[in-house]
Amino acid sequence: MVAVVPARTSLESAFPAAMLSEVGTKESWRKEVHRPATSTHKWWAKRLGTVFRGILASATTPEGADAERAYGSSLDLAGAVVLDPFSGSGITGVESLKLGARAICFDINPVATLVQRQAVQPWDLAALENAFAAVESACRSEVDSLHRTEDGRTVLYYFWVATVACPDCSEVVRLFDSPVFSKNAYPKRVPKAQLVCPECLAVQESRYDFDVEMCSSGHRITQRGAVRGQSATCPRGHEFKTLSALGGARPAYEMYAKMVANPDGTKSYEPITEWDRELYERCVEALADLPDSAVLPHGELAPGNNTDQALKWNFREWRDFFNARQLVSLSLIATAIRDLPGPAPEREALCALFSGTLEFNNLFTSFKGEGTGAVRHMFSHHILKPERTPLEAHPWGTPQSSGAFSTLYKSRLHRAHEYKTHPADLVGRGAGIERVTGVSKPLGATVADSWESFAAAEGQVAYVATRNSADTDIPDESVDLVVTDPPYMDNVHYAELADFFHAWLRGMRPYSDYSSAATTRQAGEVQHADPVEFGKAIEAVWTECARVLKPGGLLAFTFHQARISGWVRVVDSLRRSGWVVMAVQPVKGEMTTSVVKAGAREPSNLDSVVVCRRIADGAANPNRSVEEALATATKELTGLRDAGIDVGAGDVRSVVRGSLLAYFASTGADLDEAVAVRVDSLATESIAMLLG
Repeated sequence: MVAVVPARTSLESAFPAAMLSEVGTKESWRKEVHRPATSTHKWWAKRLGTVFRGILASATTPEGADAERAYGSSLDLAGAVVLDPFSGSGITGVESLKLGARAICFDINPVATLVQRQAVQPWDLAALENAFAAVESACRSEVDSLHRTEDGRTVLYYFWVATVACPDCSEVVRLFDSPVFSKNAYPKRVPKAQLVCPECLAVQESRYDFDVEMCSSGHRITQRGAVRGQSATCPRGHEFKTLSALGGARPAYEMYAKMVANPDGTKSYEPITEWDRELYERCVEALADLPDSAVLPHGELAPGNNTDQALKWNFREWRDFFNARQLVSLSLIATAIRDLPGPAPEREALCALFSGTLEFNNLFTSFKGEGTGAVRHMFSHHILKPERTPLEAHPWGTPQSSGAFSTLYKSRLHRAHEYKTHPADLVGRGAGIERVTGVSKPLGATVADSWESFAAAEGQVAYVATRNSADTDIPDESVDLVVTDPPYMDNVHYAELADFFHAWLRGMRPYSDYSSAATTRQAGEVQHADPVEFGKAIEAVWTECARVLKPGGLLAFTFHQARISGWVRVVDSLRRSGWVVMAVQPVKGEMTTSVVKAGAREPSNLDSVVVCRRIADGAANPNRSVEEALATATKELTGLRDAGIDVGAGDVRSVVRGSLLAYFASTGADLDEAVAVRVDSLATESIAMLLG
């Protein structure tokens, strides 16, 4: 039988990238506000809901029709089945359900599955409030008692410093890099700062740019602390490498200050007293006395790109990431949640909320300063980076707290519930961008756990499961559209980081079949530093997608990769699994000021939307020469640049790589080193042409 090539869509020929990039830029600054359903818990490399709504709208809009108008309208996909084989935080599922489709959300990591379930399923607000009140009644007073001053005031934050013994003289060295431990986020505007004396730990107010101060005990304080880079200097002048001084053990930690909530609503910085030290020692004793049934983190760190730095600092078990007071307090909250009657979506939501609280309550957090959210969470870098001056927050918290269970309950769960009930979208209107309601369906999906239950369900439904997407229970030709964001080849290994949360969640069992395995690392993960292994794993998923997709269907995914080997393996894996790339569309990716991106040699602001059809359906790459493929890529990039979208060297290189490799793959050429060199040479020329 001769295959009939399906009609082209706007996604292939007239993708509204400039509009989506402009609207997506606004979303990227406050994802938790504009897409709260997918922001109830940390997940990495979360893409923009705006862009994925645009992909879905364009993929179902015929060529020649107005895809931009379709994006901003109440489009109804009328029960179409949309599969995301790398579902992550659930962006594709949420946007599909909002447009009337039926969603399949697969991810190999159980923490991701938990995040997706919160994104799509409804909560009964009264039941959620009752569950929260039950947890508060069970544990809050005890947690509060561990965070107070001698006169009964609440301690919002304790400030700690890591200490090591000098290898030469055994003198204890406090690993401050500066005595300034608190300053305003805009110090030139508000120069007031808090200093700690590195010798006696006296606390006093000064300026962030002070020259020399004297503490209350007469010690001279200068801007320089004991630490410079990877080295430290002891009070006697011996310089040494910090890691070498650890001697195979974790660093010790010493409290040196606290921030206290006063009855009049003000906050004050105060030194640590003997009362504080005795209270902490009671926490050490309480930890030892916790019953065996109490929820605590279990599991060991395994070597990996994202865990090796913590291992070098001798953090061996996940419980090492917390001090005694944190372990006791968090255990009290976690145990109270675990003991709620279930299964119930509301209990599950509180499990996820607790897990999300962990990223703000551990020894890898730090103080951001005044005038902003106080706690810098542990994933501000994608590696597990030990902090020399960690911040210990009150995990239950008060209205004055940052990153606490009670405050995140309001900002995450309440906000997500409101969004699910009355979803709002950012839409370009005239010369501006408006937040509008009425163009999306409310979220309240039945969660299915198998294809059989998914197919039998009526109304809004999402099949959400922890599974390897290379091996599914979906029948042949059952999916209308595949839309996804595959993992990076390298850099951020999600399972290595997700194990931090899983160490607690496995003891809480958010829902009945949540994984009890010791780790979330699993065979079949696509992420792999070896390009060959990455290519094999992702090819298996693309092959399965080709099997389950209906004739004439599309596969679309967002991608960017700093190494050309990642692009080579992705394009080659598509060809080997029966796909041909029809278009590579550049569009806004994530927040421009990302810490991780800012450190890259060629920071990337854009993603590439790679649009594919099956060879079996008669599809062929539309470009007929290298020059045409290059012109197609540069035309799209020029359009974005001329629309005022920031286009950098990394963006040009990535999009040109994708377009050229897709062309070479369509000719049957081996994507070998010679092709890669030629592609990168043309990409470099394009950078010079487009960016000067």
